[in-house]
Amino acid sequence: MSITWHSNINEADWEALCDGCGKCCMHKFEDEDTGEILNTNVACKLFDAQSCRCKQYDKRFEQVPDCLNIRKMTDDEMLWLPTTCAYRLTFESKPLPDWHPLQSKSTESVHQKHISMRGRCVSELDVPEEERPDYILETSDDETA
Repeated sequence: MSITWHSNINEADWEALCDGCGKCCMHKFEDEDTGEILNTNVACKLFDAQSCRCKQYDKRFEQVPDCLNIRKMTDDEMLWLPTTCAYRLTFESKPLPDWHPLQSKSTESVHQKHISMRGRCVSELDVPEEERPDYILETSDDETA
């Protein structure tokens, strides 16, 4: 079942919800036994590690067919987003954290609080697929570096 919680959010407000952390652009695994989402620091090939933004945002679904389309995610798929993600927080009817750019009025606050993946990831182009499990992060997605 697709989520509809965002249907009343216009495009500009929708885009403003993104805090620029880049965590949704990292490869993830799901533990088959527990269902736990295991985050890695292996970034999509389109991820710009300095800006924490997609290099081809307007064409991302053409370039990366399995790119997460948050607007089309099911309720269960929302759990793949970090607990700090504004889309997930909004879906869960929770407030945005103080460091979120909409609260702090600064796009740098997410980086200053070490929430983002800036300087903490490697490109999938540099990591063979079979080695990606070696890049699973030991901390949860809401812990800072």
